[in-house]
Amino acid sequence: MTTVAAAVARSLARAGVADAFGVVGGGNVEAVAAMTAAGLRYTAARHEAGAVAMADAYHRASDRVAVCTTSHGAGLTNALTPLAEAVRHGSGLVLVSGDAASEGRQHHDVDQRALLESLGVEVVLVGAGDASDAATDAVATATAERRPVAILIPAGVAGQATVATVAHRRTAVVHDPVTVRPTPAEAARLTGLLASASRPLLLAGLGAWRAGAGPALERLGERLGAVLATTVMGAGTFAGNPWSVGVCGGFSSPAAARLTAEADVVVAFGASLDRFTLHGGRALGRDATVVQVALTGGTAPAPAPRADLVVRADVAETVRAVDGLLGPLRAGAGGWRERIGRTRRRALAGGWHAESYTDRTGGGRVDPRTLTRELAPMLTPNRTVVWDGGHFIAWPAQYWSATDPQGLVFTGAAFQCVGLGLAGAVGAAAARPERTVVLATGDGGALMGLPELDTLVRSGASALVVVYDDAAYGFEDHMYVRRGADPATVRFADTDFAGVARSLGAEAVTVRSPAALAAVDRWRERGCRGTLLLDCKVVGGVVAPFLTELVRPGR
Repeated sequence: MTTVAAAVARSLARAGVADAFGVVGGGNVEAVAAMTAAGLRYTAARHEAGAVAMADAYHRASDRVAVCTTSHGAGLTNALTPLAEAVRHGSGLVLVSGDAASEGRQHHDVDQRALLESLGVEVVLVGAGDASDAATDAVATATAERRPVAILIPAGVAGQATVATVAHRRTAVVHDPVTVRPTPAEAARLTGLLASASRPLLLAGLGAWRAGAGPALERLGERLGAVLATTVMGAGTFAGNPWSVGVCGGFSSPAAARLTAEADVVVAFGASLDRFTLHGGRALGRDATVVQVALTGGTAPAPAPRADLVVRADVAETVRAVDGLLGPLRAGAGGWRERIGRTRRRALAGGWHAESYTDRTGGGRVDPRTLTRELAPMLTPNRTVVWDGGHFIAWPAQYWSATDPQGLVFTGAAFQCVGLGLAGAVGAAAARPERTVVLATGDGGALMGLPELDTLVRSGASALVVVYDDAAYGFEDHMYVRRGADPATVRFADTDFAGVARSLGAEAVTVRSPAALAAVDRWRERGCRGTLLLDCKVVGGVVAPFLTELVRPGR
């Protein structure tokens, strides 16, 4: 006899799913047992939110689909925040959860379909006749459309025997990829803008990377003499290119920000052009013509308010069309690269490392800029960097490079939440076990997601956890105290993260000056085995550059 739970699990395995992350309860314990029997590697999370965040990070780091699983009721509601994050980012994952019995909800049940669909999650309710097909289609949808799909198994159904059925297989949600090309008019207009530009900027987002368009954009930039840049999510797309100025927006170095502001035509490929990329409108010149070549399908961003032209077409197809039309047209931009002098090019190449500042280390606290700069050359090149959300992200964004977008997992950015970083480190490590995970998190986010530090240690993954402990919710402290917020609501005492980490089996050291970072060198000499946590007591009064404009007096 093949049960519904076994049919779902075997179909997931046959569809190529290798990993599952979850918390078991009455609603999913049979499904999890079937998954492990089917050969899936199962990671037991400590909280349902962590399980979903792990599957999300797994997809970001590998482009592969993983399963996250929760029980019904409270188990599912605990997972809603990271599910919303996964939907908004465009992450493919499959959630397997219990559900209320088909005869009706009990007191502890909720309308799970309504909750999930309100977030944008595809919902599949399985029964004895369609369990195998439903699971197969769920993986196909999550893969092709890069979005979460939930498989709900009603109470009492998981252990039922599957039955043969002649019902039509549910395939409506699985769409064959359709190549969307720009119209001839769109291609001609975009090509004309680029050919006549004096200072063109090609900006690559995550959509450009997913389309495999990075090399083609570099070649197009060479033909045009264009400067290259990326969004945060597209960081590393142009790694190693001398004409890439790095990330555009609030994390730009001053030298890069000055240059991007001079661009007269900006074409964003696969980028949402949100307020962070545009740094509240300050990243680009007011007179620049802005074109957005948007993603298509389920992850299409809303048209940017700043866009003068929106081309709804595949990134790679649009680059190909422009490249073909450039032949008979005279490209007038070749001189911009030539006009960027040698001194300016050195400043661009140096990025934030070339910028001076007054080191405020002292009194038992380390300047976060100094901490992050000193750590940069100590990080193993073969790494996946994971960020939690918070004020502290400015420092790793400025000083740590990404080799490619899959080498940077920025949790919480899409839904503006914190606390998913430790779980994200677990998922990223499972997806790319050959890499060392380097997690940057603040004290607020670390405490929210603290249970998953235990999961990370138990996993045995190679992981360096850097906690920026300013004893505050840094963003709220810098942003709102000056506007009248009660400081006592955003400032706290230091937390002994090192002590907690050691109690869970990790190596740990408290960092109050750069000298303590010698522990990282010793850890590397031992092969980067296991988890090393740096409990960094950072100076709280250093405001991140991306916040400077927002906290400036008079704003």
